[in-house]
Amino acid sequence: MNNQLRFSAGVMTFILTVALSAVLAHAQGLKTINPSQGGQIMYGQVEGQTTEAGAMASVLRSIHNSTGDRPQVGKLFDVRGTESVAAFFSVSRRKAGGGQIAGMIIAAKATTDHVEVAVISDDAARFPKTLSPMMKTLSSQWHPLEAGQAGSASGPAAPLHHITLQDNSASVGIPDGWKIIPNRSMEGTIVAMGPNGESAELGSAFLASDTNNPRVQQTMQAVRMGRLRNTVYASGTYYPYGGELSKTYVDLIQDVRRRIGLPPATYHFSSVEAVSVPYPERCAHMTGKADLGDKVGARELNAVYCTTPPTPVAGAWLSVSYTTLAPMQVAARERATLGAIMASFSVNMNVVEAQKARIAKPAIDQIHAIGLAAAKQAAAAHERNNIQNSSVYKRWDDLDKRSQEFENYQLGYTVISNTEHTAHGTFWNEDADALVKYNPDRFEYVSAPDYWKGIDY
Repeated sequence: MNNQLRFSAGVMTFILTVALSAVLAHAQGLKTINPSQGGQIMYGQVEGQTTEAGAMASVLRSIHNSTGDRPQVGKLFDVRGTESVAAFFSVSRRKAGGGQIAGMIIAAKATTDHVEVAVISDDAARFPKTLSPMMKTLSSQWHPLEAGQAGSASGPAAPLHHITLQDNSASVGIPDGWKIIPNRSMEGTIVAMGPNGESAELGSAFLASDTNNPRVQQTMQAVRMGRLRNTVYASGTYYPYGGELSKTYVDLIQDVRRRIGLPPATYHFSSVEAVSVPYPERCAHMTGKADLGDKVGARELNAVYCTTPPTPVAGAWLSVSYTTLAPMQVAARERATLGAIMASFSVNMNVVEAQKARIAKPAIDQIHAIGLAAAKQAAAAHERNNIQNSSVYKRWDDLDKRSQEFENYQLGYTVISNTEHTAHGTFWNEDADALVKYNPDRFEYVSAPDYWKGIDY
């Protein structure tokens, strides 16, 4: 009788783990290993997920659906010696016979849009003994960072052919299938579009008046009183010089979009790093995502933005940006090509000086020279560190975000934002779903990369 019970328990354990494996393999597209010592191992990319916490939650939801029981999950922790995070879980199978399963789920972010997950599981009574050998088997088969590199990298940049603008003010190398936008490419600026929604806006200049300058303040007061109608002052851009560069970059772009009748864009920066340039100029290299409100969705952004100080009397100051964008579905394979395009951009300073003399002759050559150097420096670094930059977070802050997202999953919470991105809140899942479902124009879900420090985590 005891032998029969032991046999039945063993068969039930096998059935439970195989069933769990089958469900996950089907739902998540994971590969399966059946180790000789027992237990189950699954690993692979979780499609549609861009964060470790999101991928883990997706797999756990599949486990929930297959077992009929919500997995009980422990605290998130870093796996020593790897760029991955993990958590232990246990789950009761309420469907098809019952039984208790224990396991561990591991996630690694290979690139910006590629997250790998592994799940090892066994009967709860056996798991403490089979954990170590299963981990050894997994490590011999699963190399998530290499998988991400193989799956997203496209090798060297595409061949570029050289294009010079008709006004001879600038030139750039672009691949076959790309087009220069004529009405936006002149006077040292080039805008080019790729066949898959990629774009490069290089040498875009912004002229603003420093609102800290007393003379500019007098001009602004006169404009408010209607004294300077139909002059350049009435339509000028007034913005304080010296602020945080990524905010300034976004604010000036939003101002341009408003003037030409485009909706506001949404920007989320994953990194903003100072670029070394001669004082007193300032440059920053920014990476992240941008949504231009044109139904394409999020784009991967790589930008360099530089400013030069205002003139002492008039208070006018100039800035210039070099930006590449690519829809997320093609970003990984186009990243090296976009970096090469940015690095190939060149400005004919003599031509631009003559064209811009009427508004910014003292500064235009200097800001373009400094901005080009910064853009080339950033483009080279971006290409060299493509995979590393996308797979290795600023660990101290990102772990906090991922831990909070994972804790939210465990507790049944969801973070949502209003669509103006002026407020965040954490709600019970049911309340959050109701708000987003019935007010899609007012509310949207927020994932860990976009959490606000001090508010969401």
